[in-house]
Amino acid sequence: MVLAPVSAAPTVPARLTFRQAVGRVLRAERRSQARTLQDVADAAQVSLAFLSEIERGRKQPSSEVLAALSRALKMDVADVVARTADELRSAARTGGPQLRAA
Repeated sequence: MVLAPVSAAPTVPARLTFRQAVGRVLRAERRSQARTLQDVADAAQVSLAFLSEIERGRKQPSSEVLAALSRALKMDVADVVARTADELRSAARTGGPQLRAA
């Protein structure tokens, strides 16, 4: 019996999600300040594991957690949201998320 080849499902370009963009912004700011995950997590009173998940775009922070992280990074929430919007616009213009090597 000969099986017909299975056609690959059409690929859909990955879209950058809001939670991924927020994570990118928070990680970029933390790194620009040369701060550790532990330092920022302690200042925001969240667990290191949760902050790591947020930065990797796996968890979406509540508005309260986003405010706490913003304060810990000495930023306004409005600035975090504006930079997040910039990330999303940039990804939309380029056709998808731009993954960078760490």
